[in-house]
Amino acid sequence: MGRMKFLCDAERCIECNGCVTACKNENEVPWGVNRRRVVTINDGVPGERSMSVACMHCSDAPCMAVCPTNCFYKADGGVVLHDKDMCIGCGYCFFACPFGAPQFPNGPSAFGERGKMDKCTFCAGGPEETGSKEEYAKYGSNRLAEGKLPACAEMCSTKALLAGDSAAVSDIFRDRVLRRGKGLEAWGWMTAYGEEQKEGAK
Repeated sequence: MGRMKFLCDAERCIECNGCVTACKNENEVPWGVNRRRVVTINDGVPGERSMSVACMHCSDAPCMAVCPTNCFYKADGGVVLHDKDMCIGCGYCFFACPFGAPQFPNGPSAFGERGKMDKCTFCAGGPEETGSKEEYAKYGSNRLAEGKLPACAEMCSTKALLAGDSAAVSDIFRDRVLRRGKGLEAWGWMTAYGEEQKEGAK
């Protein structure tokens, strides 16, 4: 299995939150926890961009580096997972993660009383037996074991959110960028209709 990665194409994301809903529905995520969320920059003004954000399963994950109980580990494909039985709810991972991926359920917010951390698992389950009720109850669906992609990426209506082998995802995105062109040349009459119709419209 290759290195698994997420990539969100900001040019395609329409802020529909289908990925967020798919994740919550597939994994029965606890109330108050969003494993995935959509972030919008310059909302309502020209140049607005939206992007779906979750755990990026970093190659050198900062959450793993700061965890005092070493509850994080890497599964096949470089997916960063965690063992909830070892988590003490200290919140170090939450502060270390640049994407805000680690989440804590609603409840007491005093240090050490946050409860067990929860985050995106790339739909790869957890350390419990694959496909077991215990695995689903703690970590959600294990779609990778079934040969499927994460539910968020499969549900994305515009295919803005890509997931899978990093080399394949990179090839798809590279092809999109090349087809778009660059700068102002990427959009407009030429891109939509071509040279001949532009000439005829004059």
